[in-house]
Amino acid sequence: MSLTELVDDLRAGRVTAVEHVTDVLGRIDALRGTPWENLVVGRDYQERLAAQALEQARLLDERRAGGEAPGPLHGVAVAVKDLIDVAGVPTRCGSQVGEGAGPAVEDAAIVRMLREAGAIVVAKTHLHEFAYGPTGAVSADGPAANPWDAARITGGSSSGSAALVAKGVVPLAIGTDTGCSVRAPAALCGIVGVKPPFGALPTGGVFPLAESFDHVGFFTRTGADALLAWDAVGLGGASADGAAARYRIGRLAGAGWQVHDEQARGAVDGAERGLADAGHVVVEVELPEAVELVELYGTITGAQALATHEQHLEATPDRFQELTRERLRAQRGRTASQYIHAVRRLSELRLLIGERLRAEGLDMLLAATVPFRAPLIGVEELDIDGATVPVRPEILRLCIPFSVLGYSVVAMPGTVKVVPGHDILPVGVQLAALPHVAARAPLMLGAQALG
Repeated sequence: MSLTELVDDLRAGRVTAVEHVTDVLGRIDALRGTPWENLVVGRDYQERLAAQALEQARLLDERRAGGEAPGPLHGVAVAVKDLIDVAGVPTRCGSQVGEGAGPAVEDAAIVRMLREAGAIVVAKTHLHEFAYGPTGAVSADGPAANPWDAARITGGSSSGSAALVAKGVVPLAIGTDTGCSVRAPAALCGIVGVKPPFGALPTGGVFPLAESFDHVGFFTRTGADALLAWDAVGLGGASADGAAARYRIGRLAGAGWQVHDEQARGAVDGAERGLADAGHVVVEVELPEAVELVELYGTITGAQALATHEQHLEATPDRFQELTRERLRAQRGRTASQYIHAVRRLSELRLLIGERLRAEGLDMLLAATVPFRAPLIGVEELDIDGATVPVRPEILRLCIPFSVLGYSVVAMPGTVKVVPGHDILPVGVQLAALPHVAARAPLMLGAQALG
């Protein structure tokens, strides 16, 4: 059942909140003993969270029976990435660093918004440790397994949230996206991932990776479901989306935008055709600054992540996963001057890029989300056409420019051509809106033209 269908049934009383939540908790229990067991974290407190969810569902059913108007997400079970505070349970961030920490004393702002809309938190989800990585394979809870093939990565860092939606365990899950952390797992798991504009959803109560780029986002199975969720959390309704507009969309090409997989390239071709068939103009454009944007992201994110973790890195280094520890230590040689220059240069590029793209008459940008399909867990490099391709930076490369520019982006599943004898694995495309366009517009276009 899609989120849209579920919401209709819950609001009409054809399904009660208790029935729905009980069903979802059964699906979570059914993960035990499978390769996907660790998509839900905190087994020591999951029972407590389940009891809270059932009690909230019972109260919502009582209120609805008493004539109270249901909220837009009335009774919907939601999973939340485990760096977002949920009152009464710990926030572990996929790490042993905070081992023994007490439960969060209050909900994060996004969790409060969800509850006010009628949603029910049923689980905390797996993530790449402290959200500092794009694979979902580095965590105190072990690597997250892709729903399509348990030997492959989910992408990260919002690994568990994406995989639970892809497996049909929950209809809606919350993640965060600093460089790619909603969009990459959405692409590699074959679902929809939404990164609203920077600052559109509050980050209060969310453990930071890099405050300059941290976004809260979410996952659904379809574009229509994502539209419903967008409106339910107050991001702006249909009156502001420009649904009848015809947009000029730039398909990104040139330096920084190459892909390594025929399926990924074909997905963008299919998206271009779908957008053109819907009446939009798609032209090829270059954004050569993308290479520099990726470099600036590394400098700024690395410095901010080190500042967050330096005390624990000094006091309890062995509690970090090895790769996280190495990446953080590698940031120590950077000077304050280098960091400040990076921040200033990024401000210049944001203005320059925005003015040029607007002058070219562009409204949106189209690109692949990840330049290949999901690699095997533990594989650090791919051999593609005789070239060595590093997995982690390449997962990030096509997503980072939209993160540092703060654009509204939807990542949609792309069409995969079935090739006999080859694995069928998801690919994805992303559609980003320039600031002068309604933030909801790429999601509307994605739902209409891309499915």
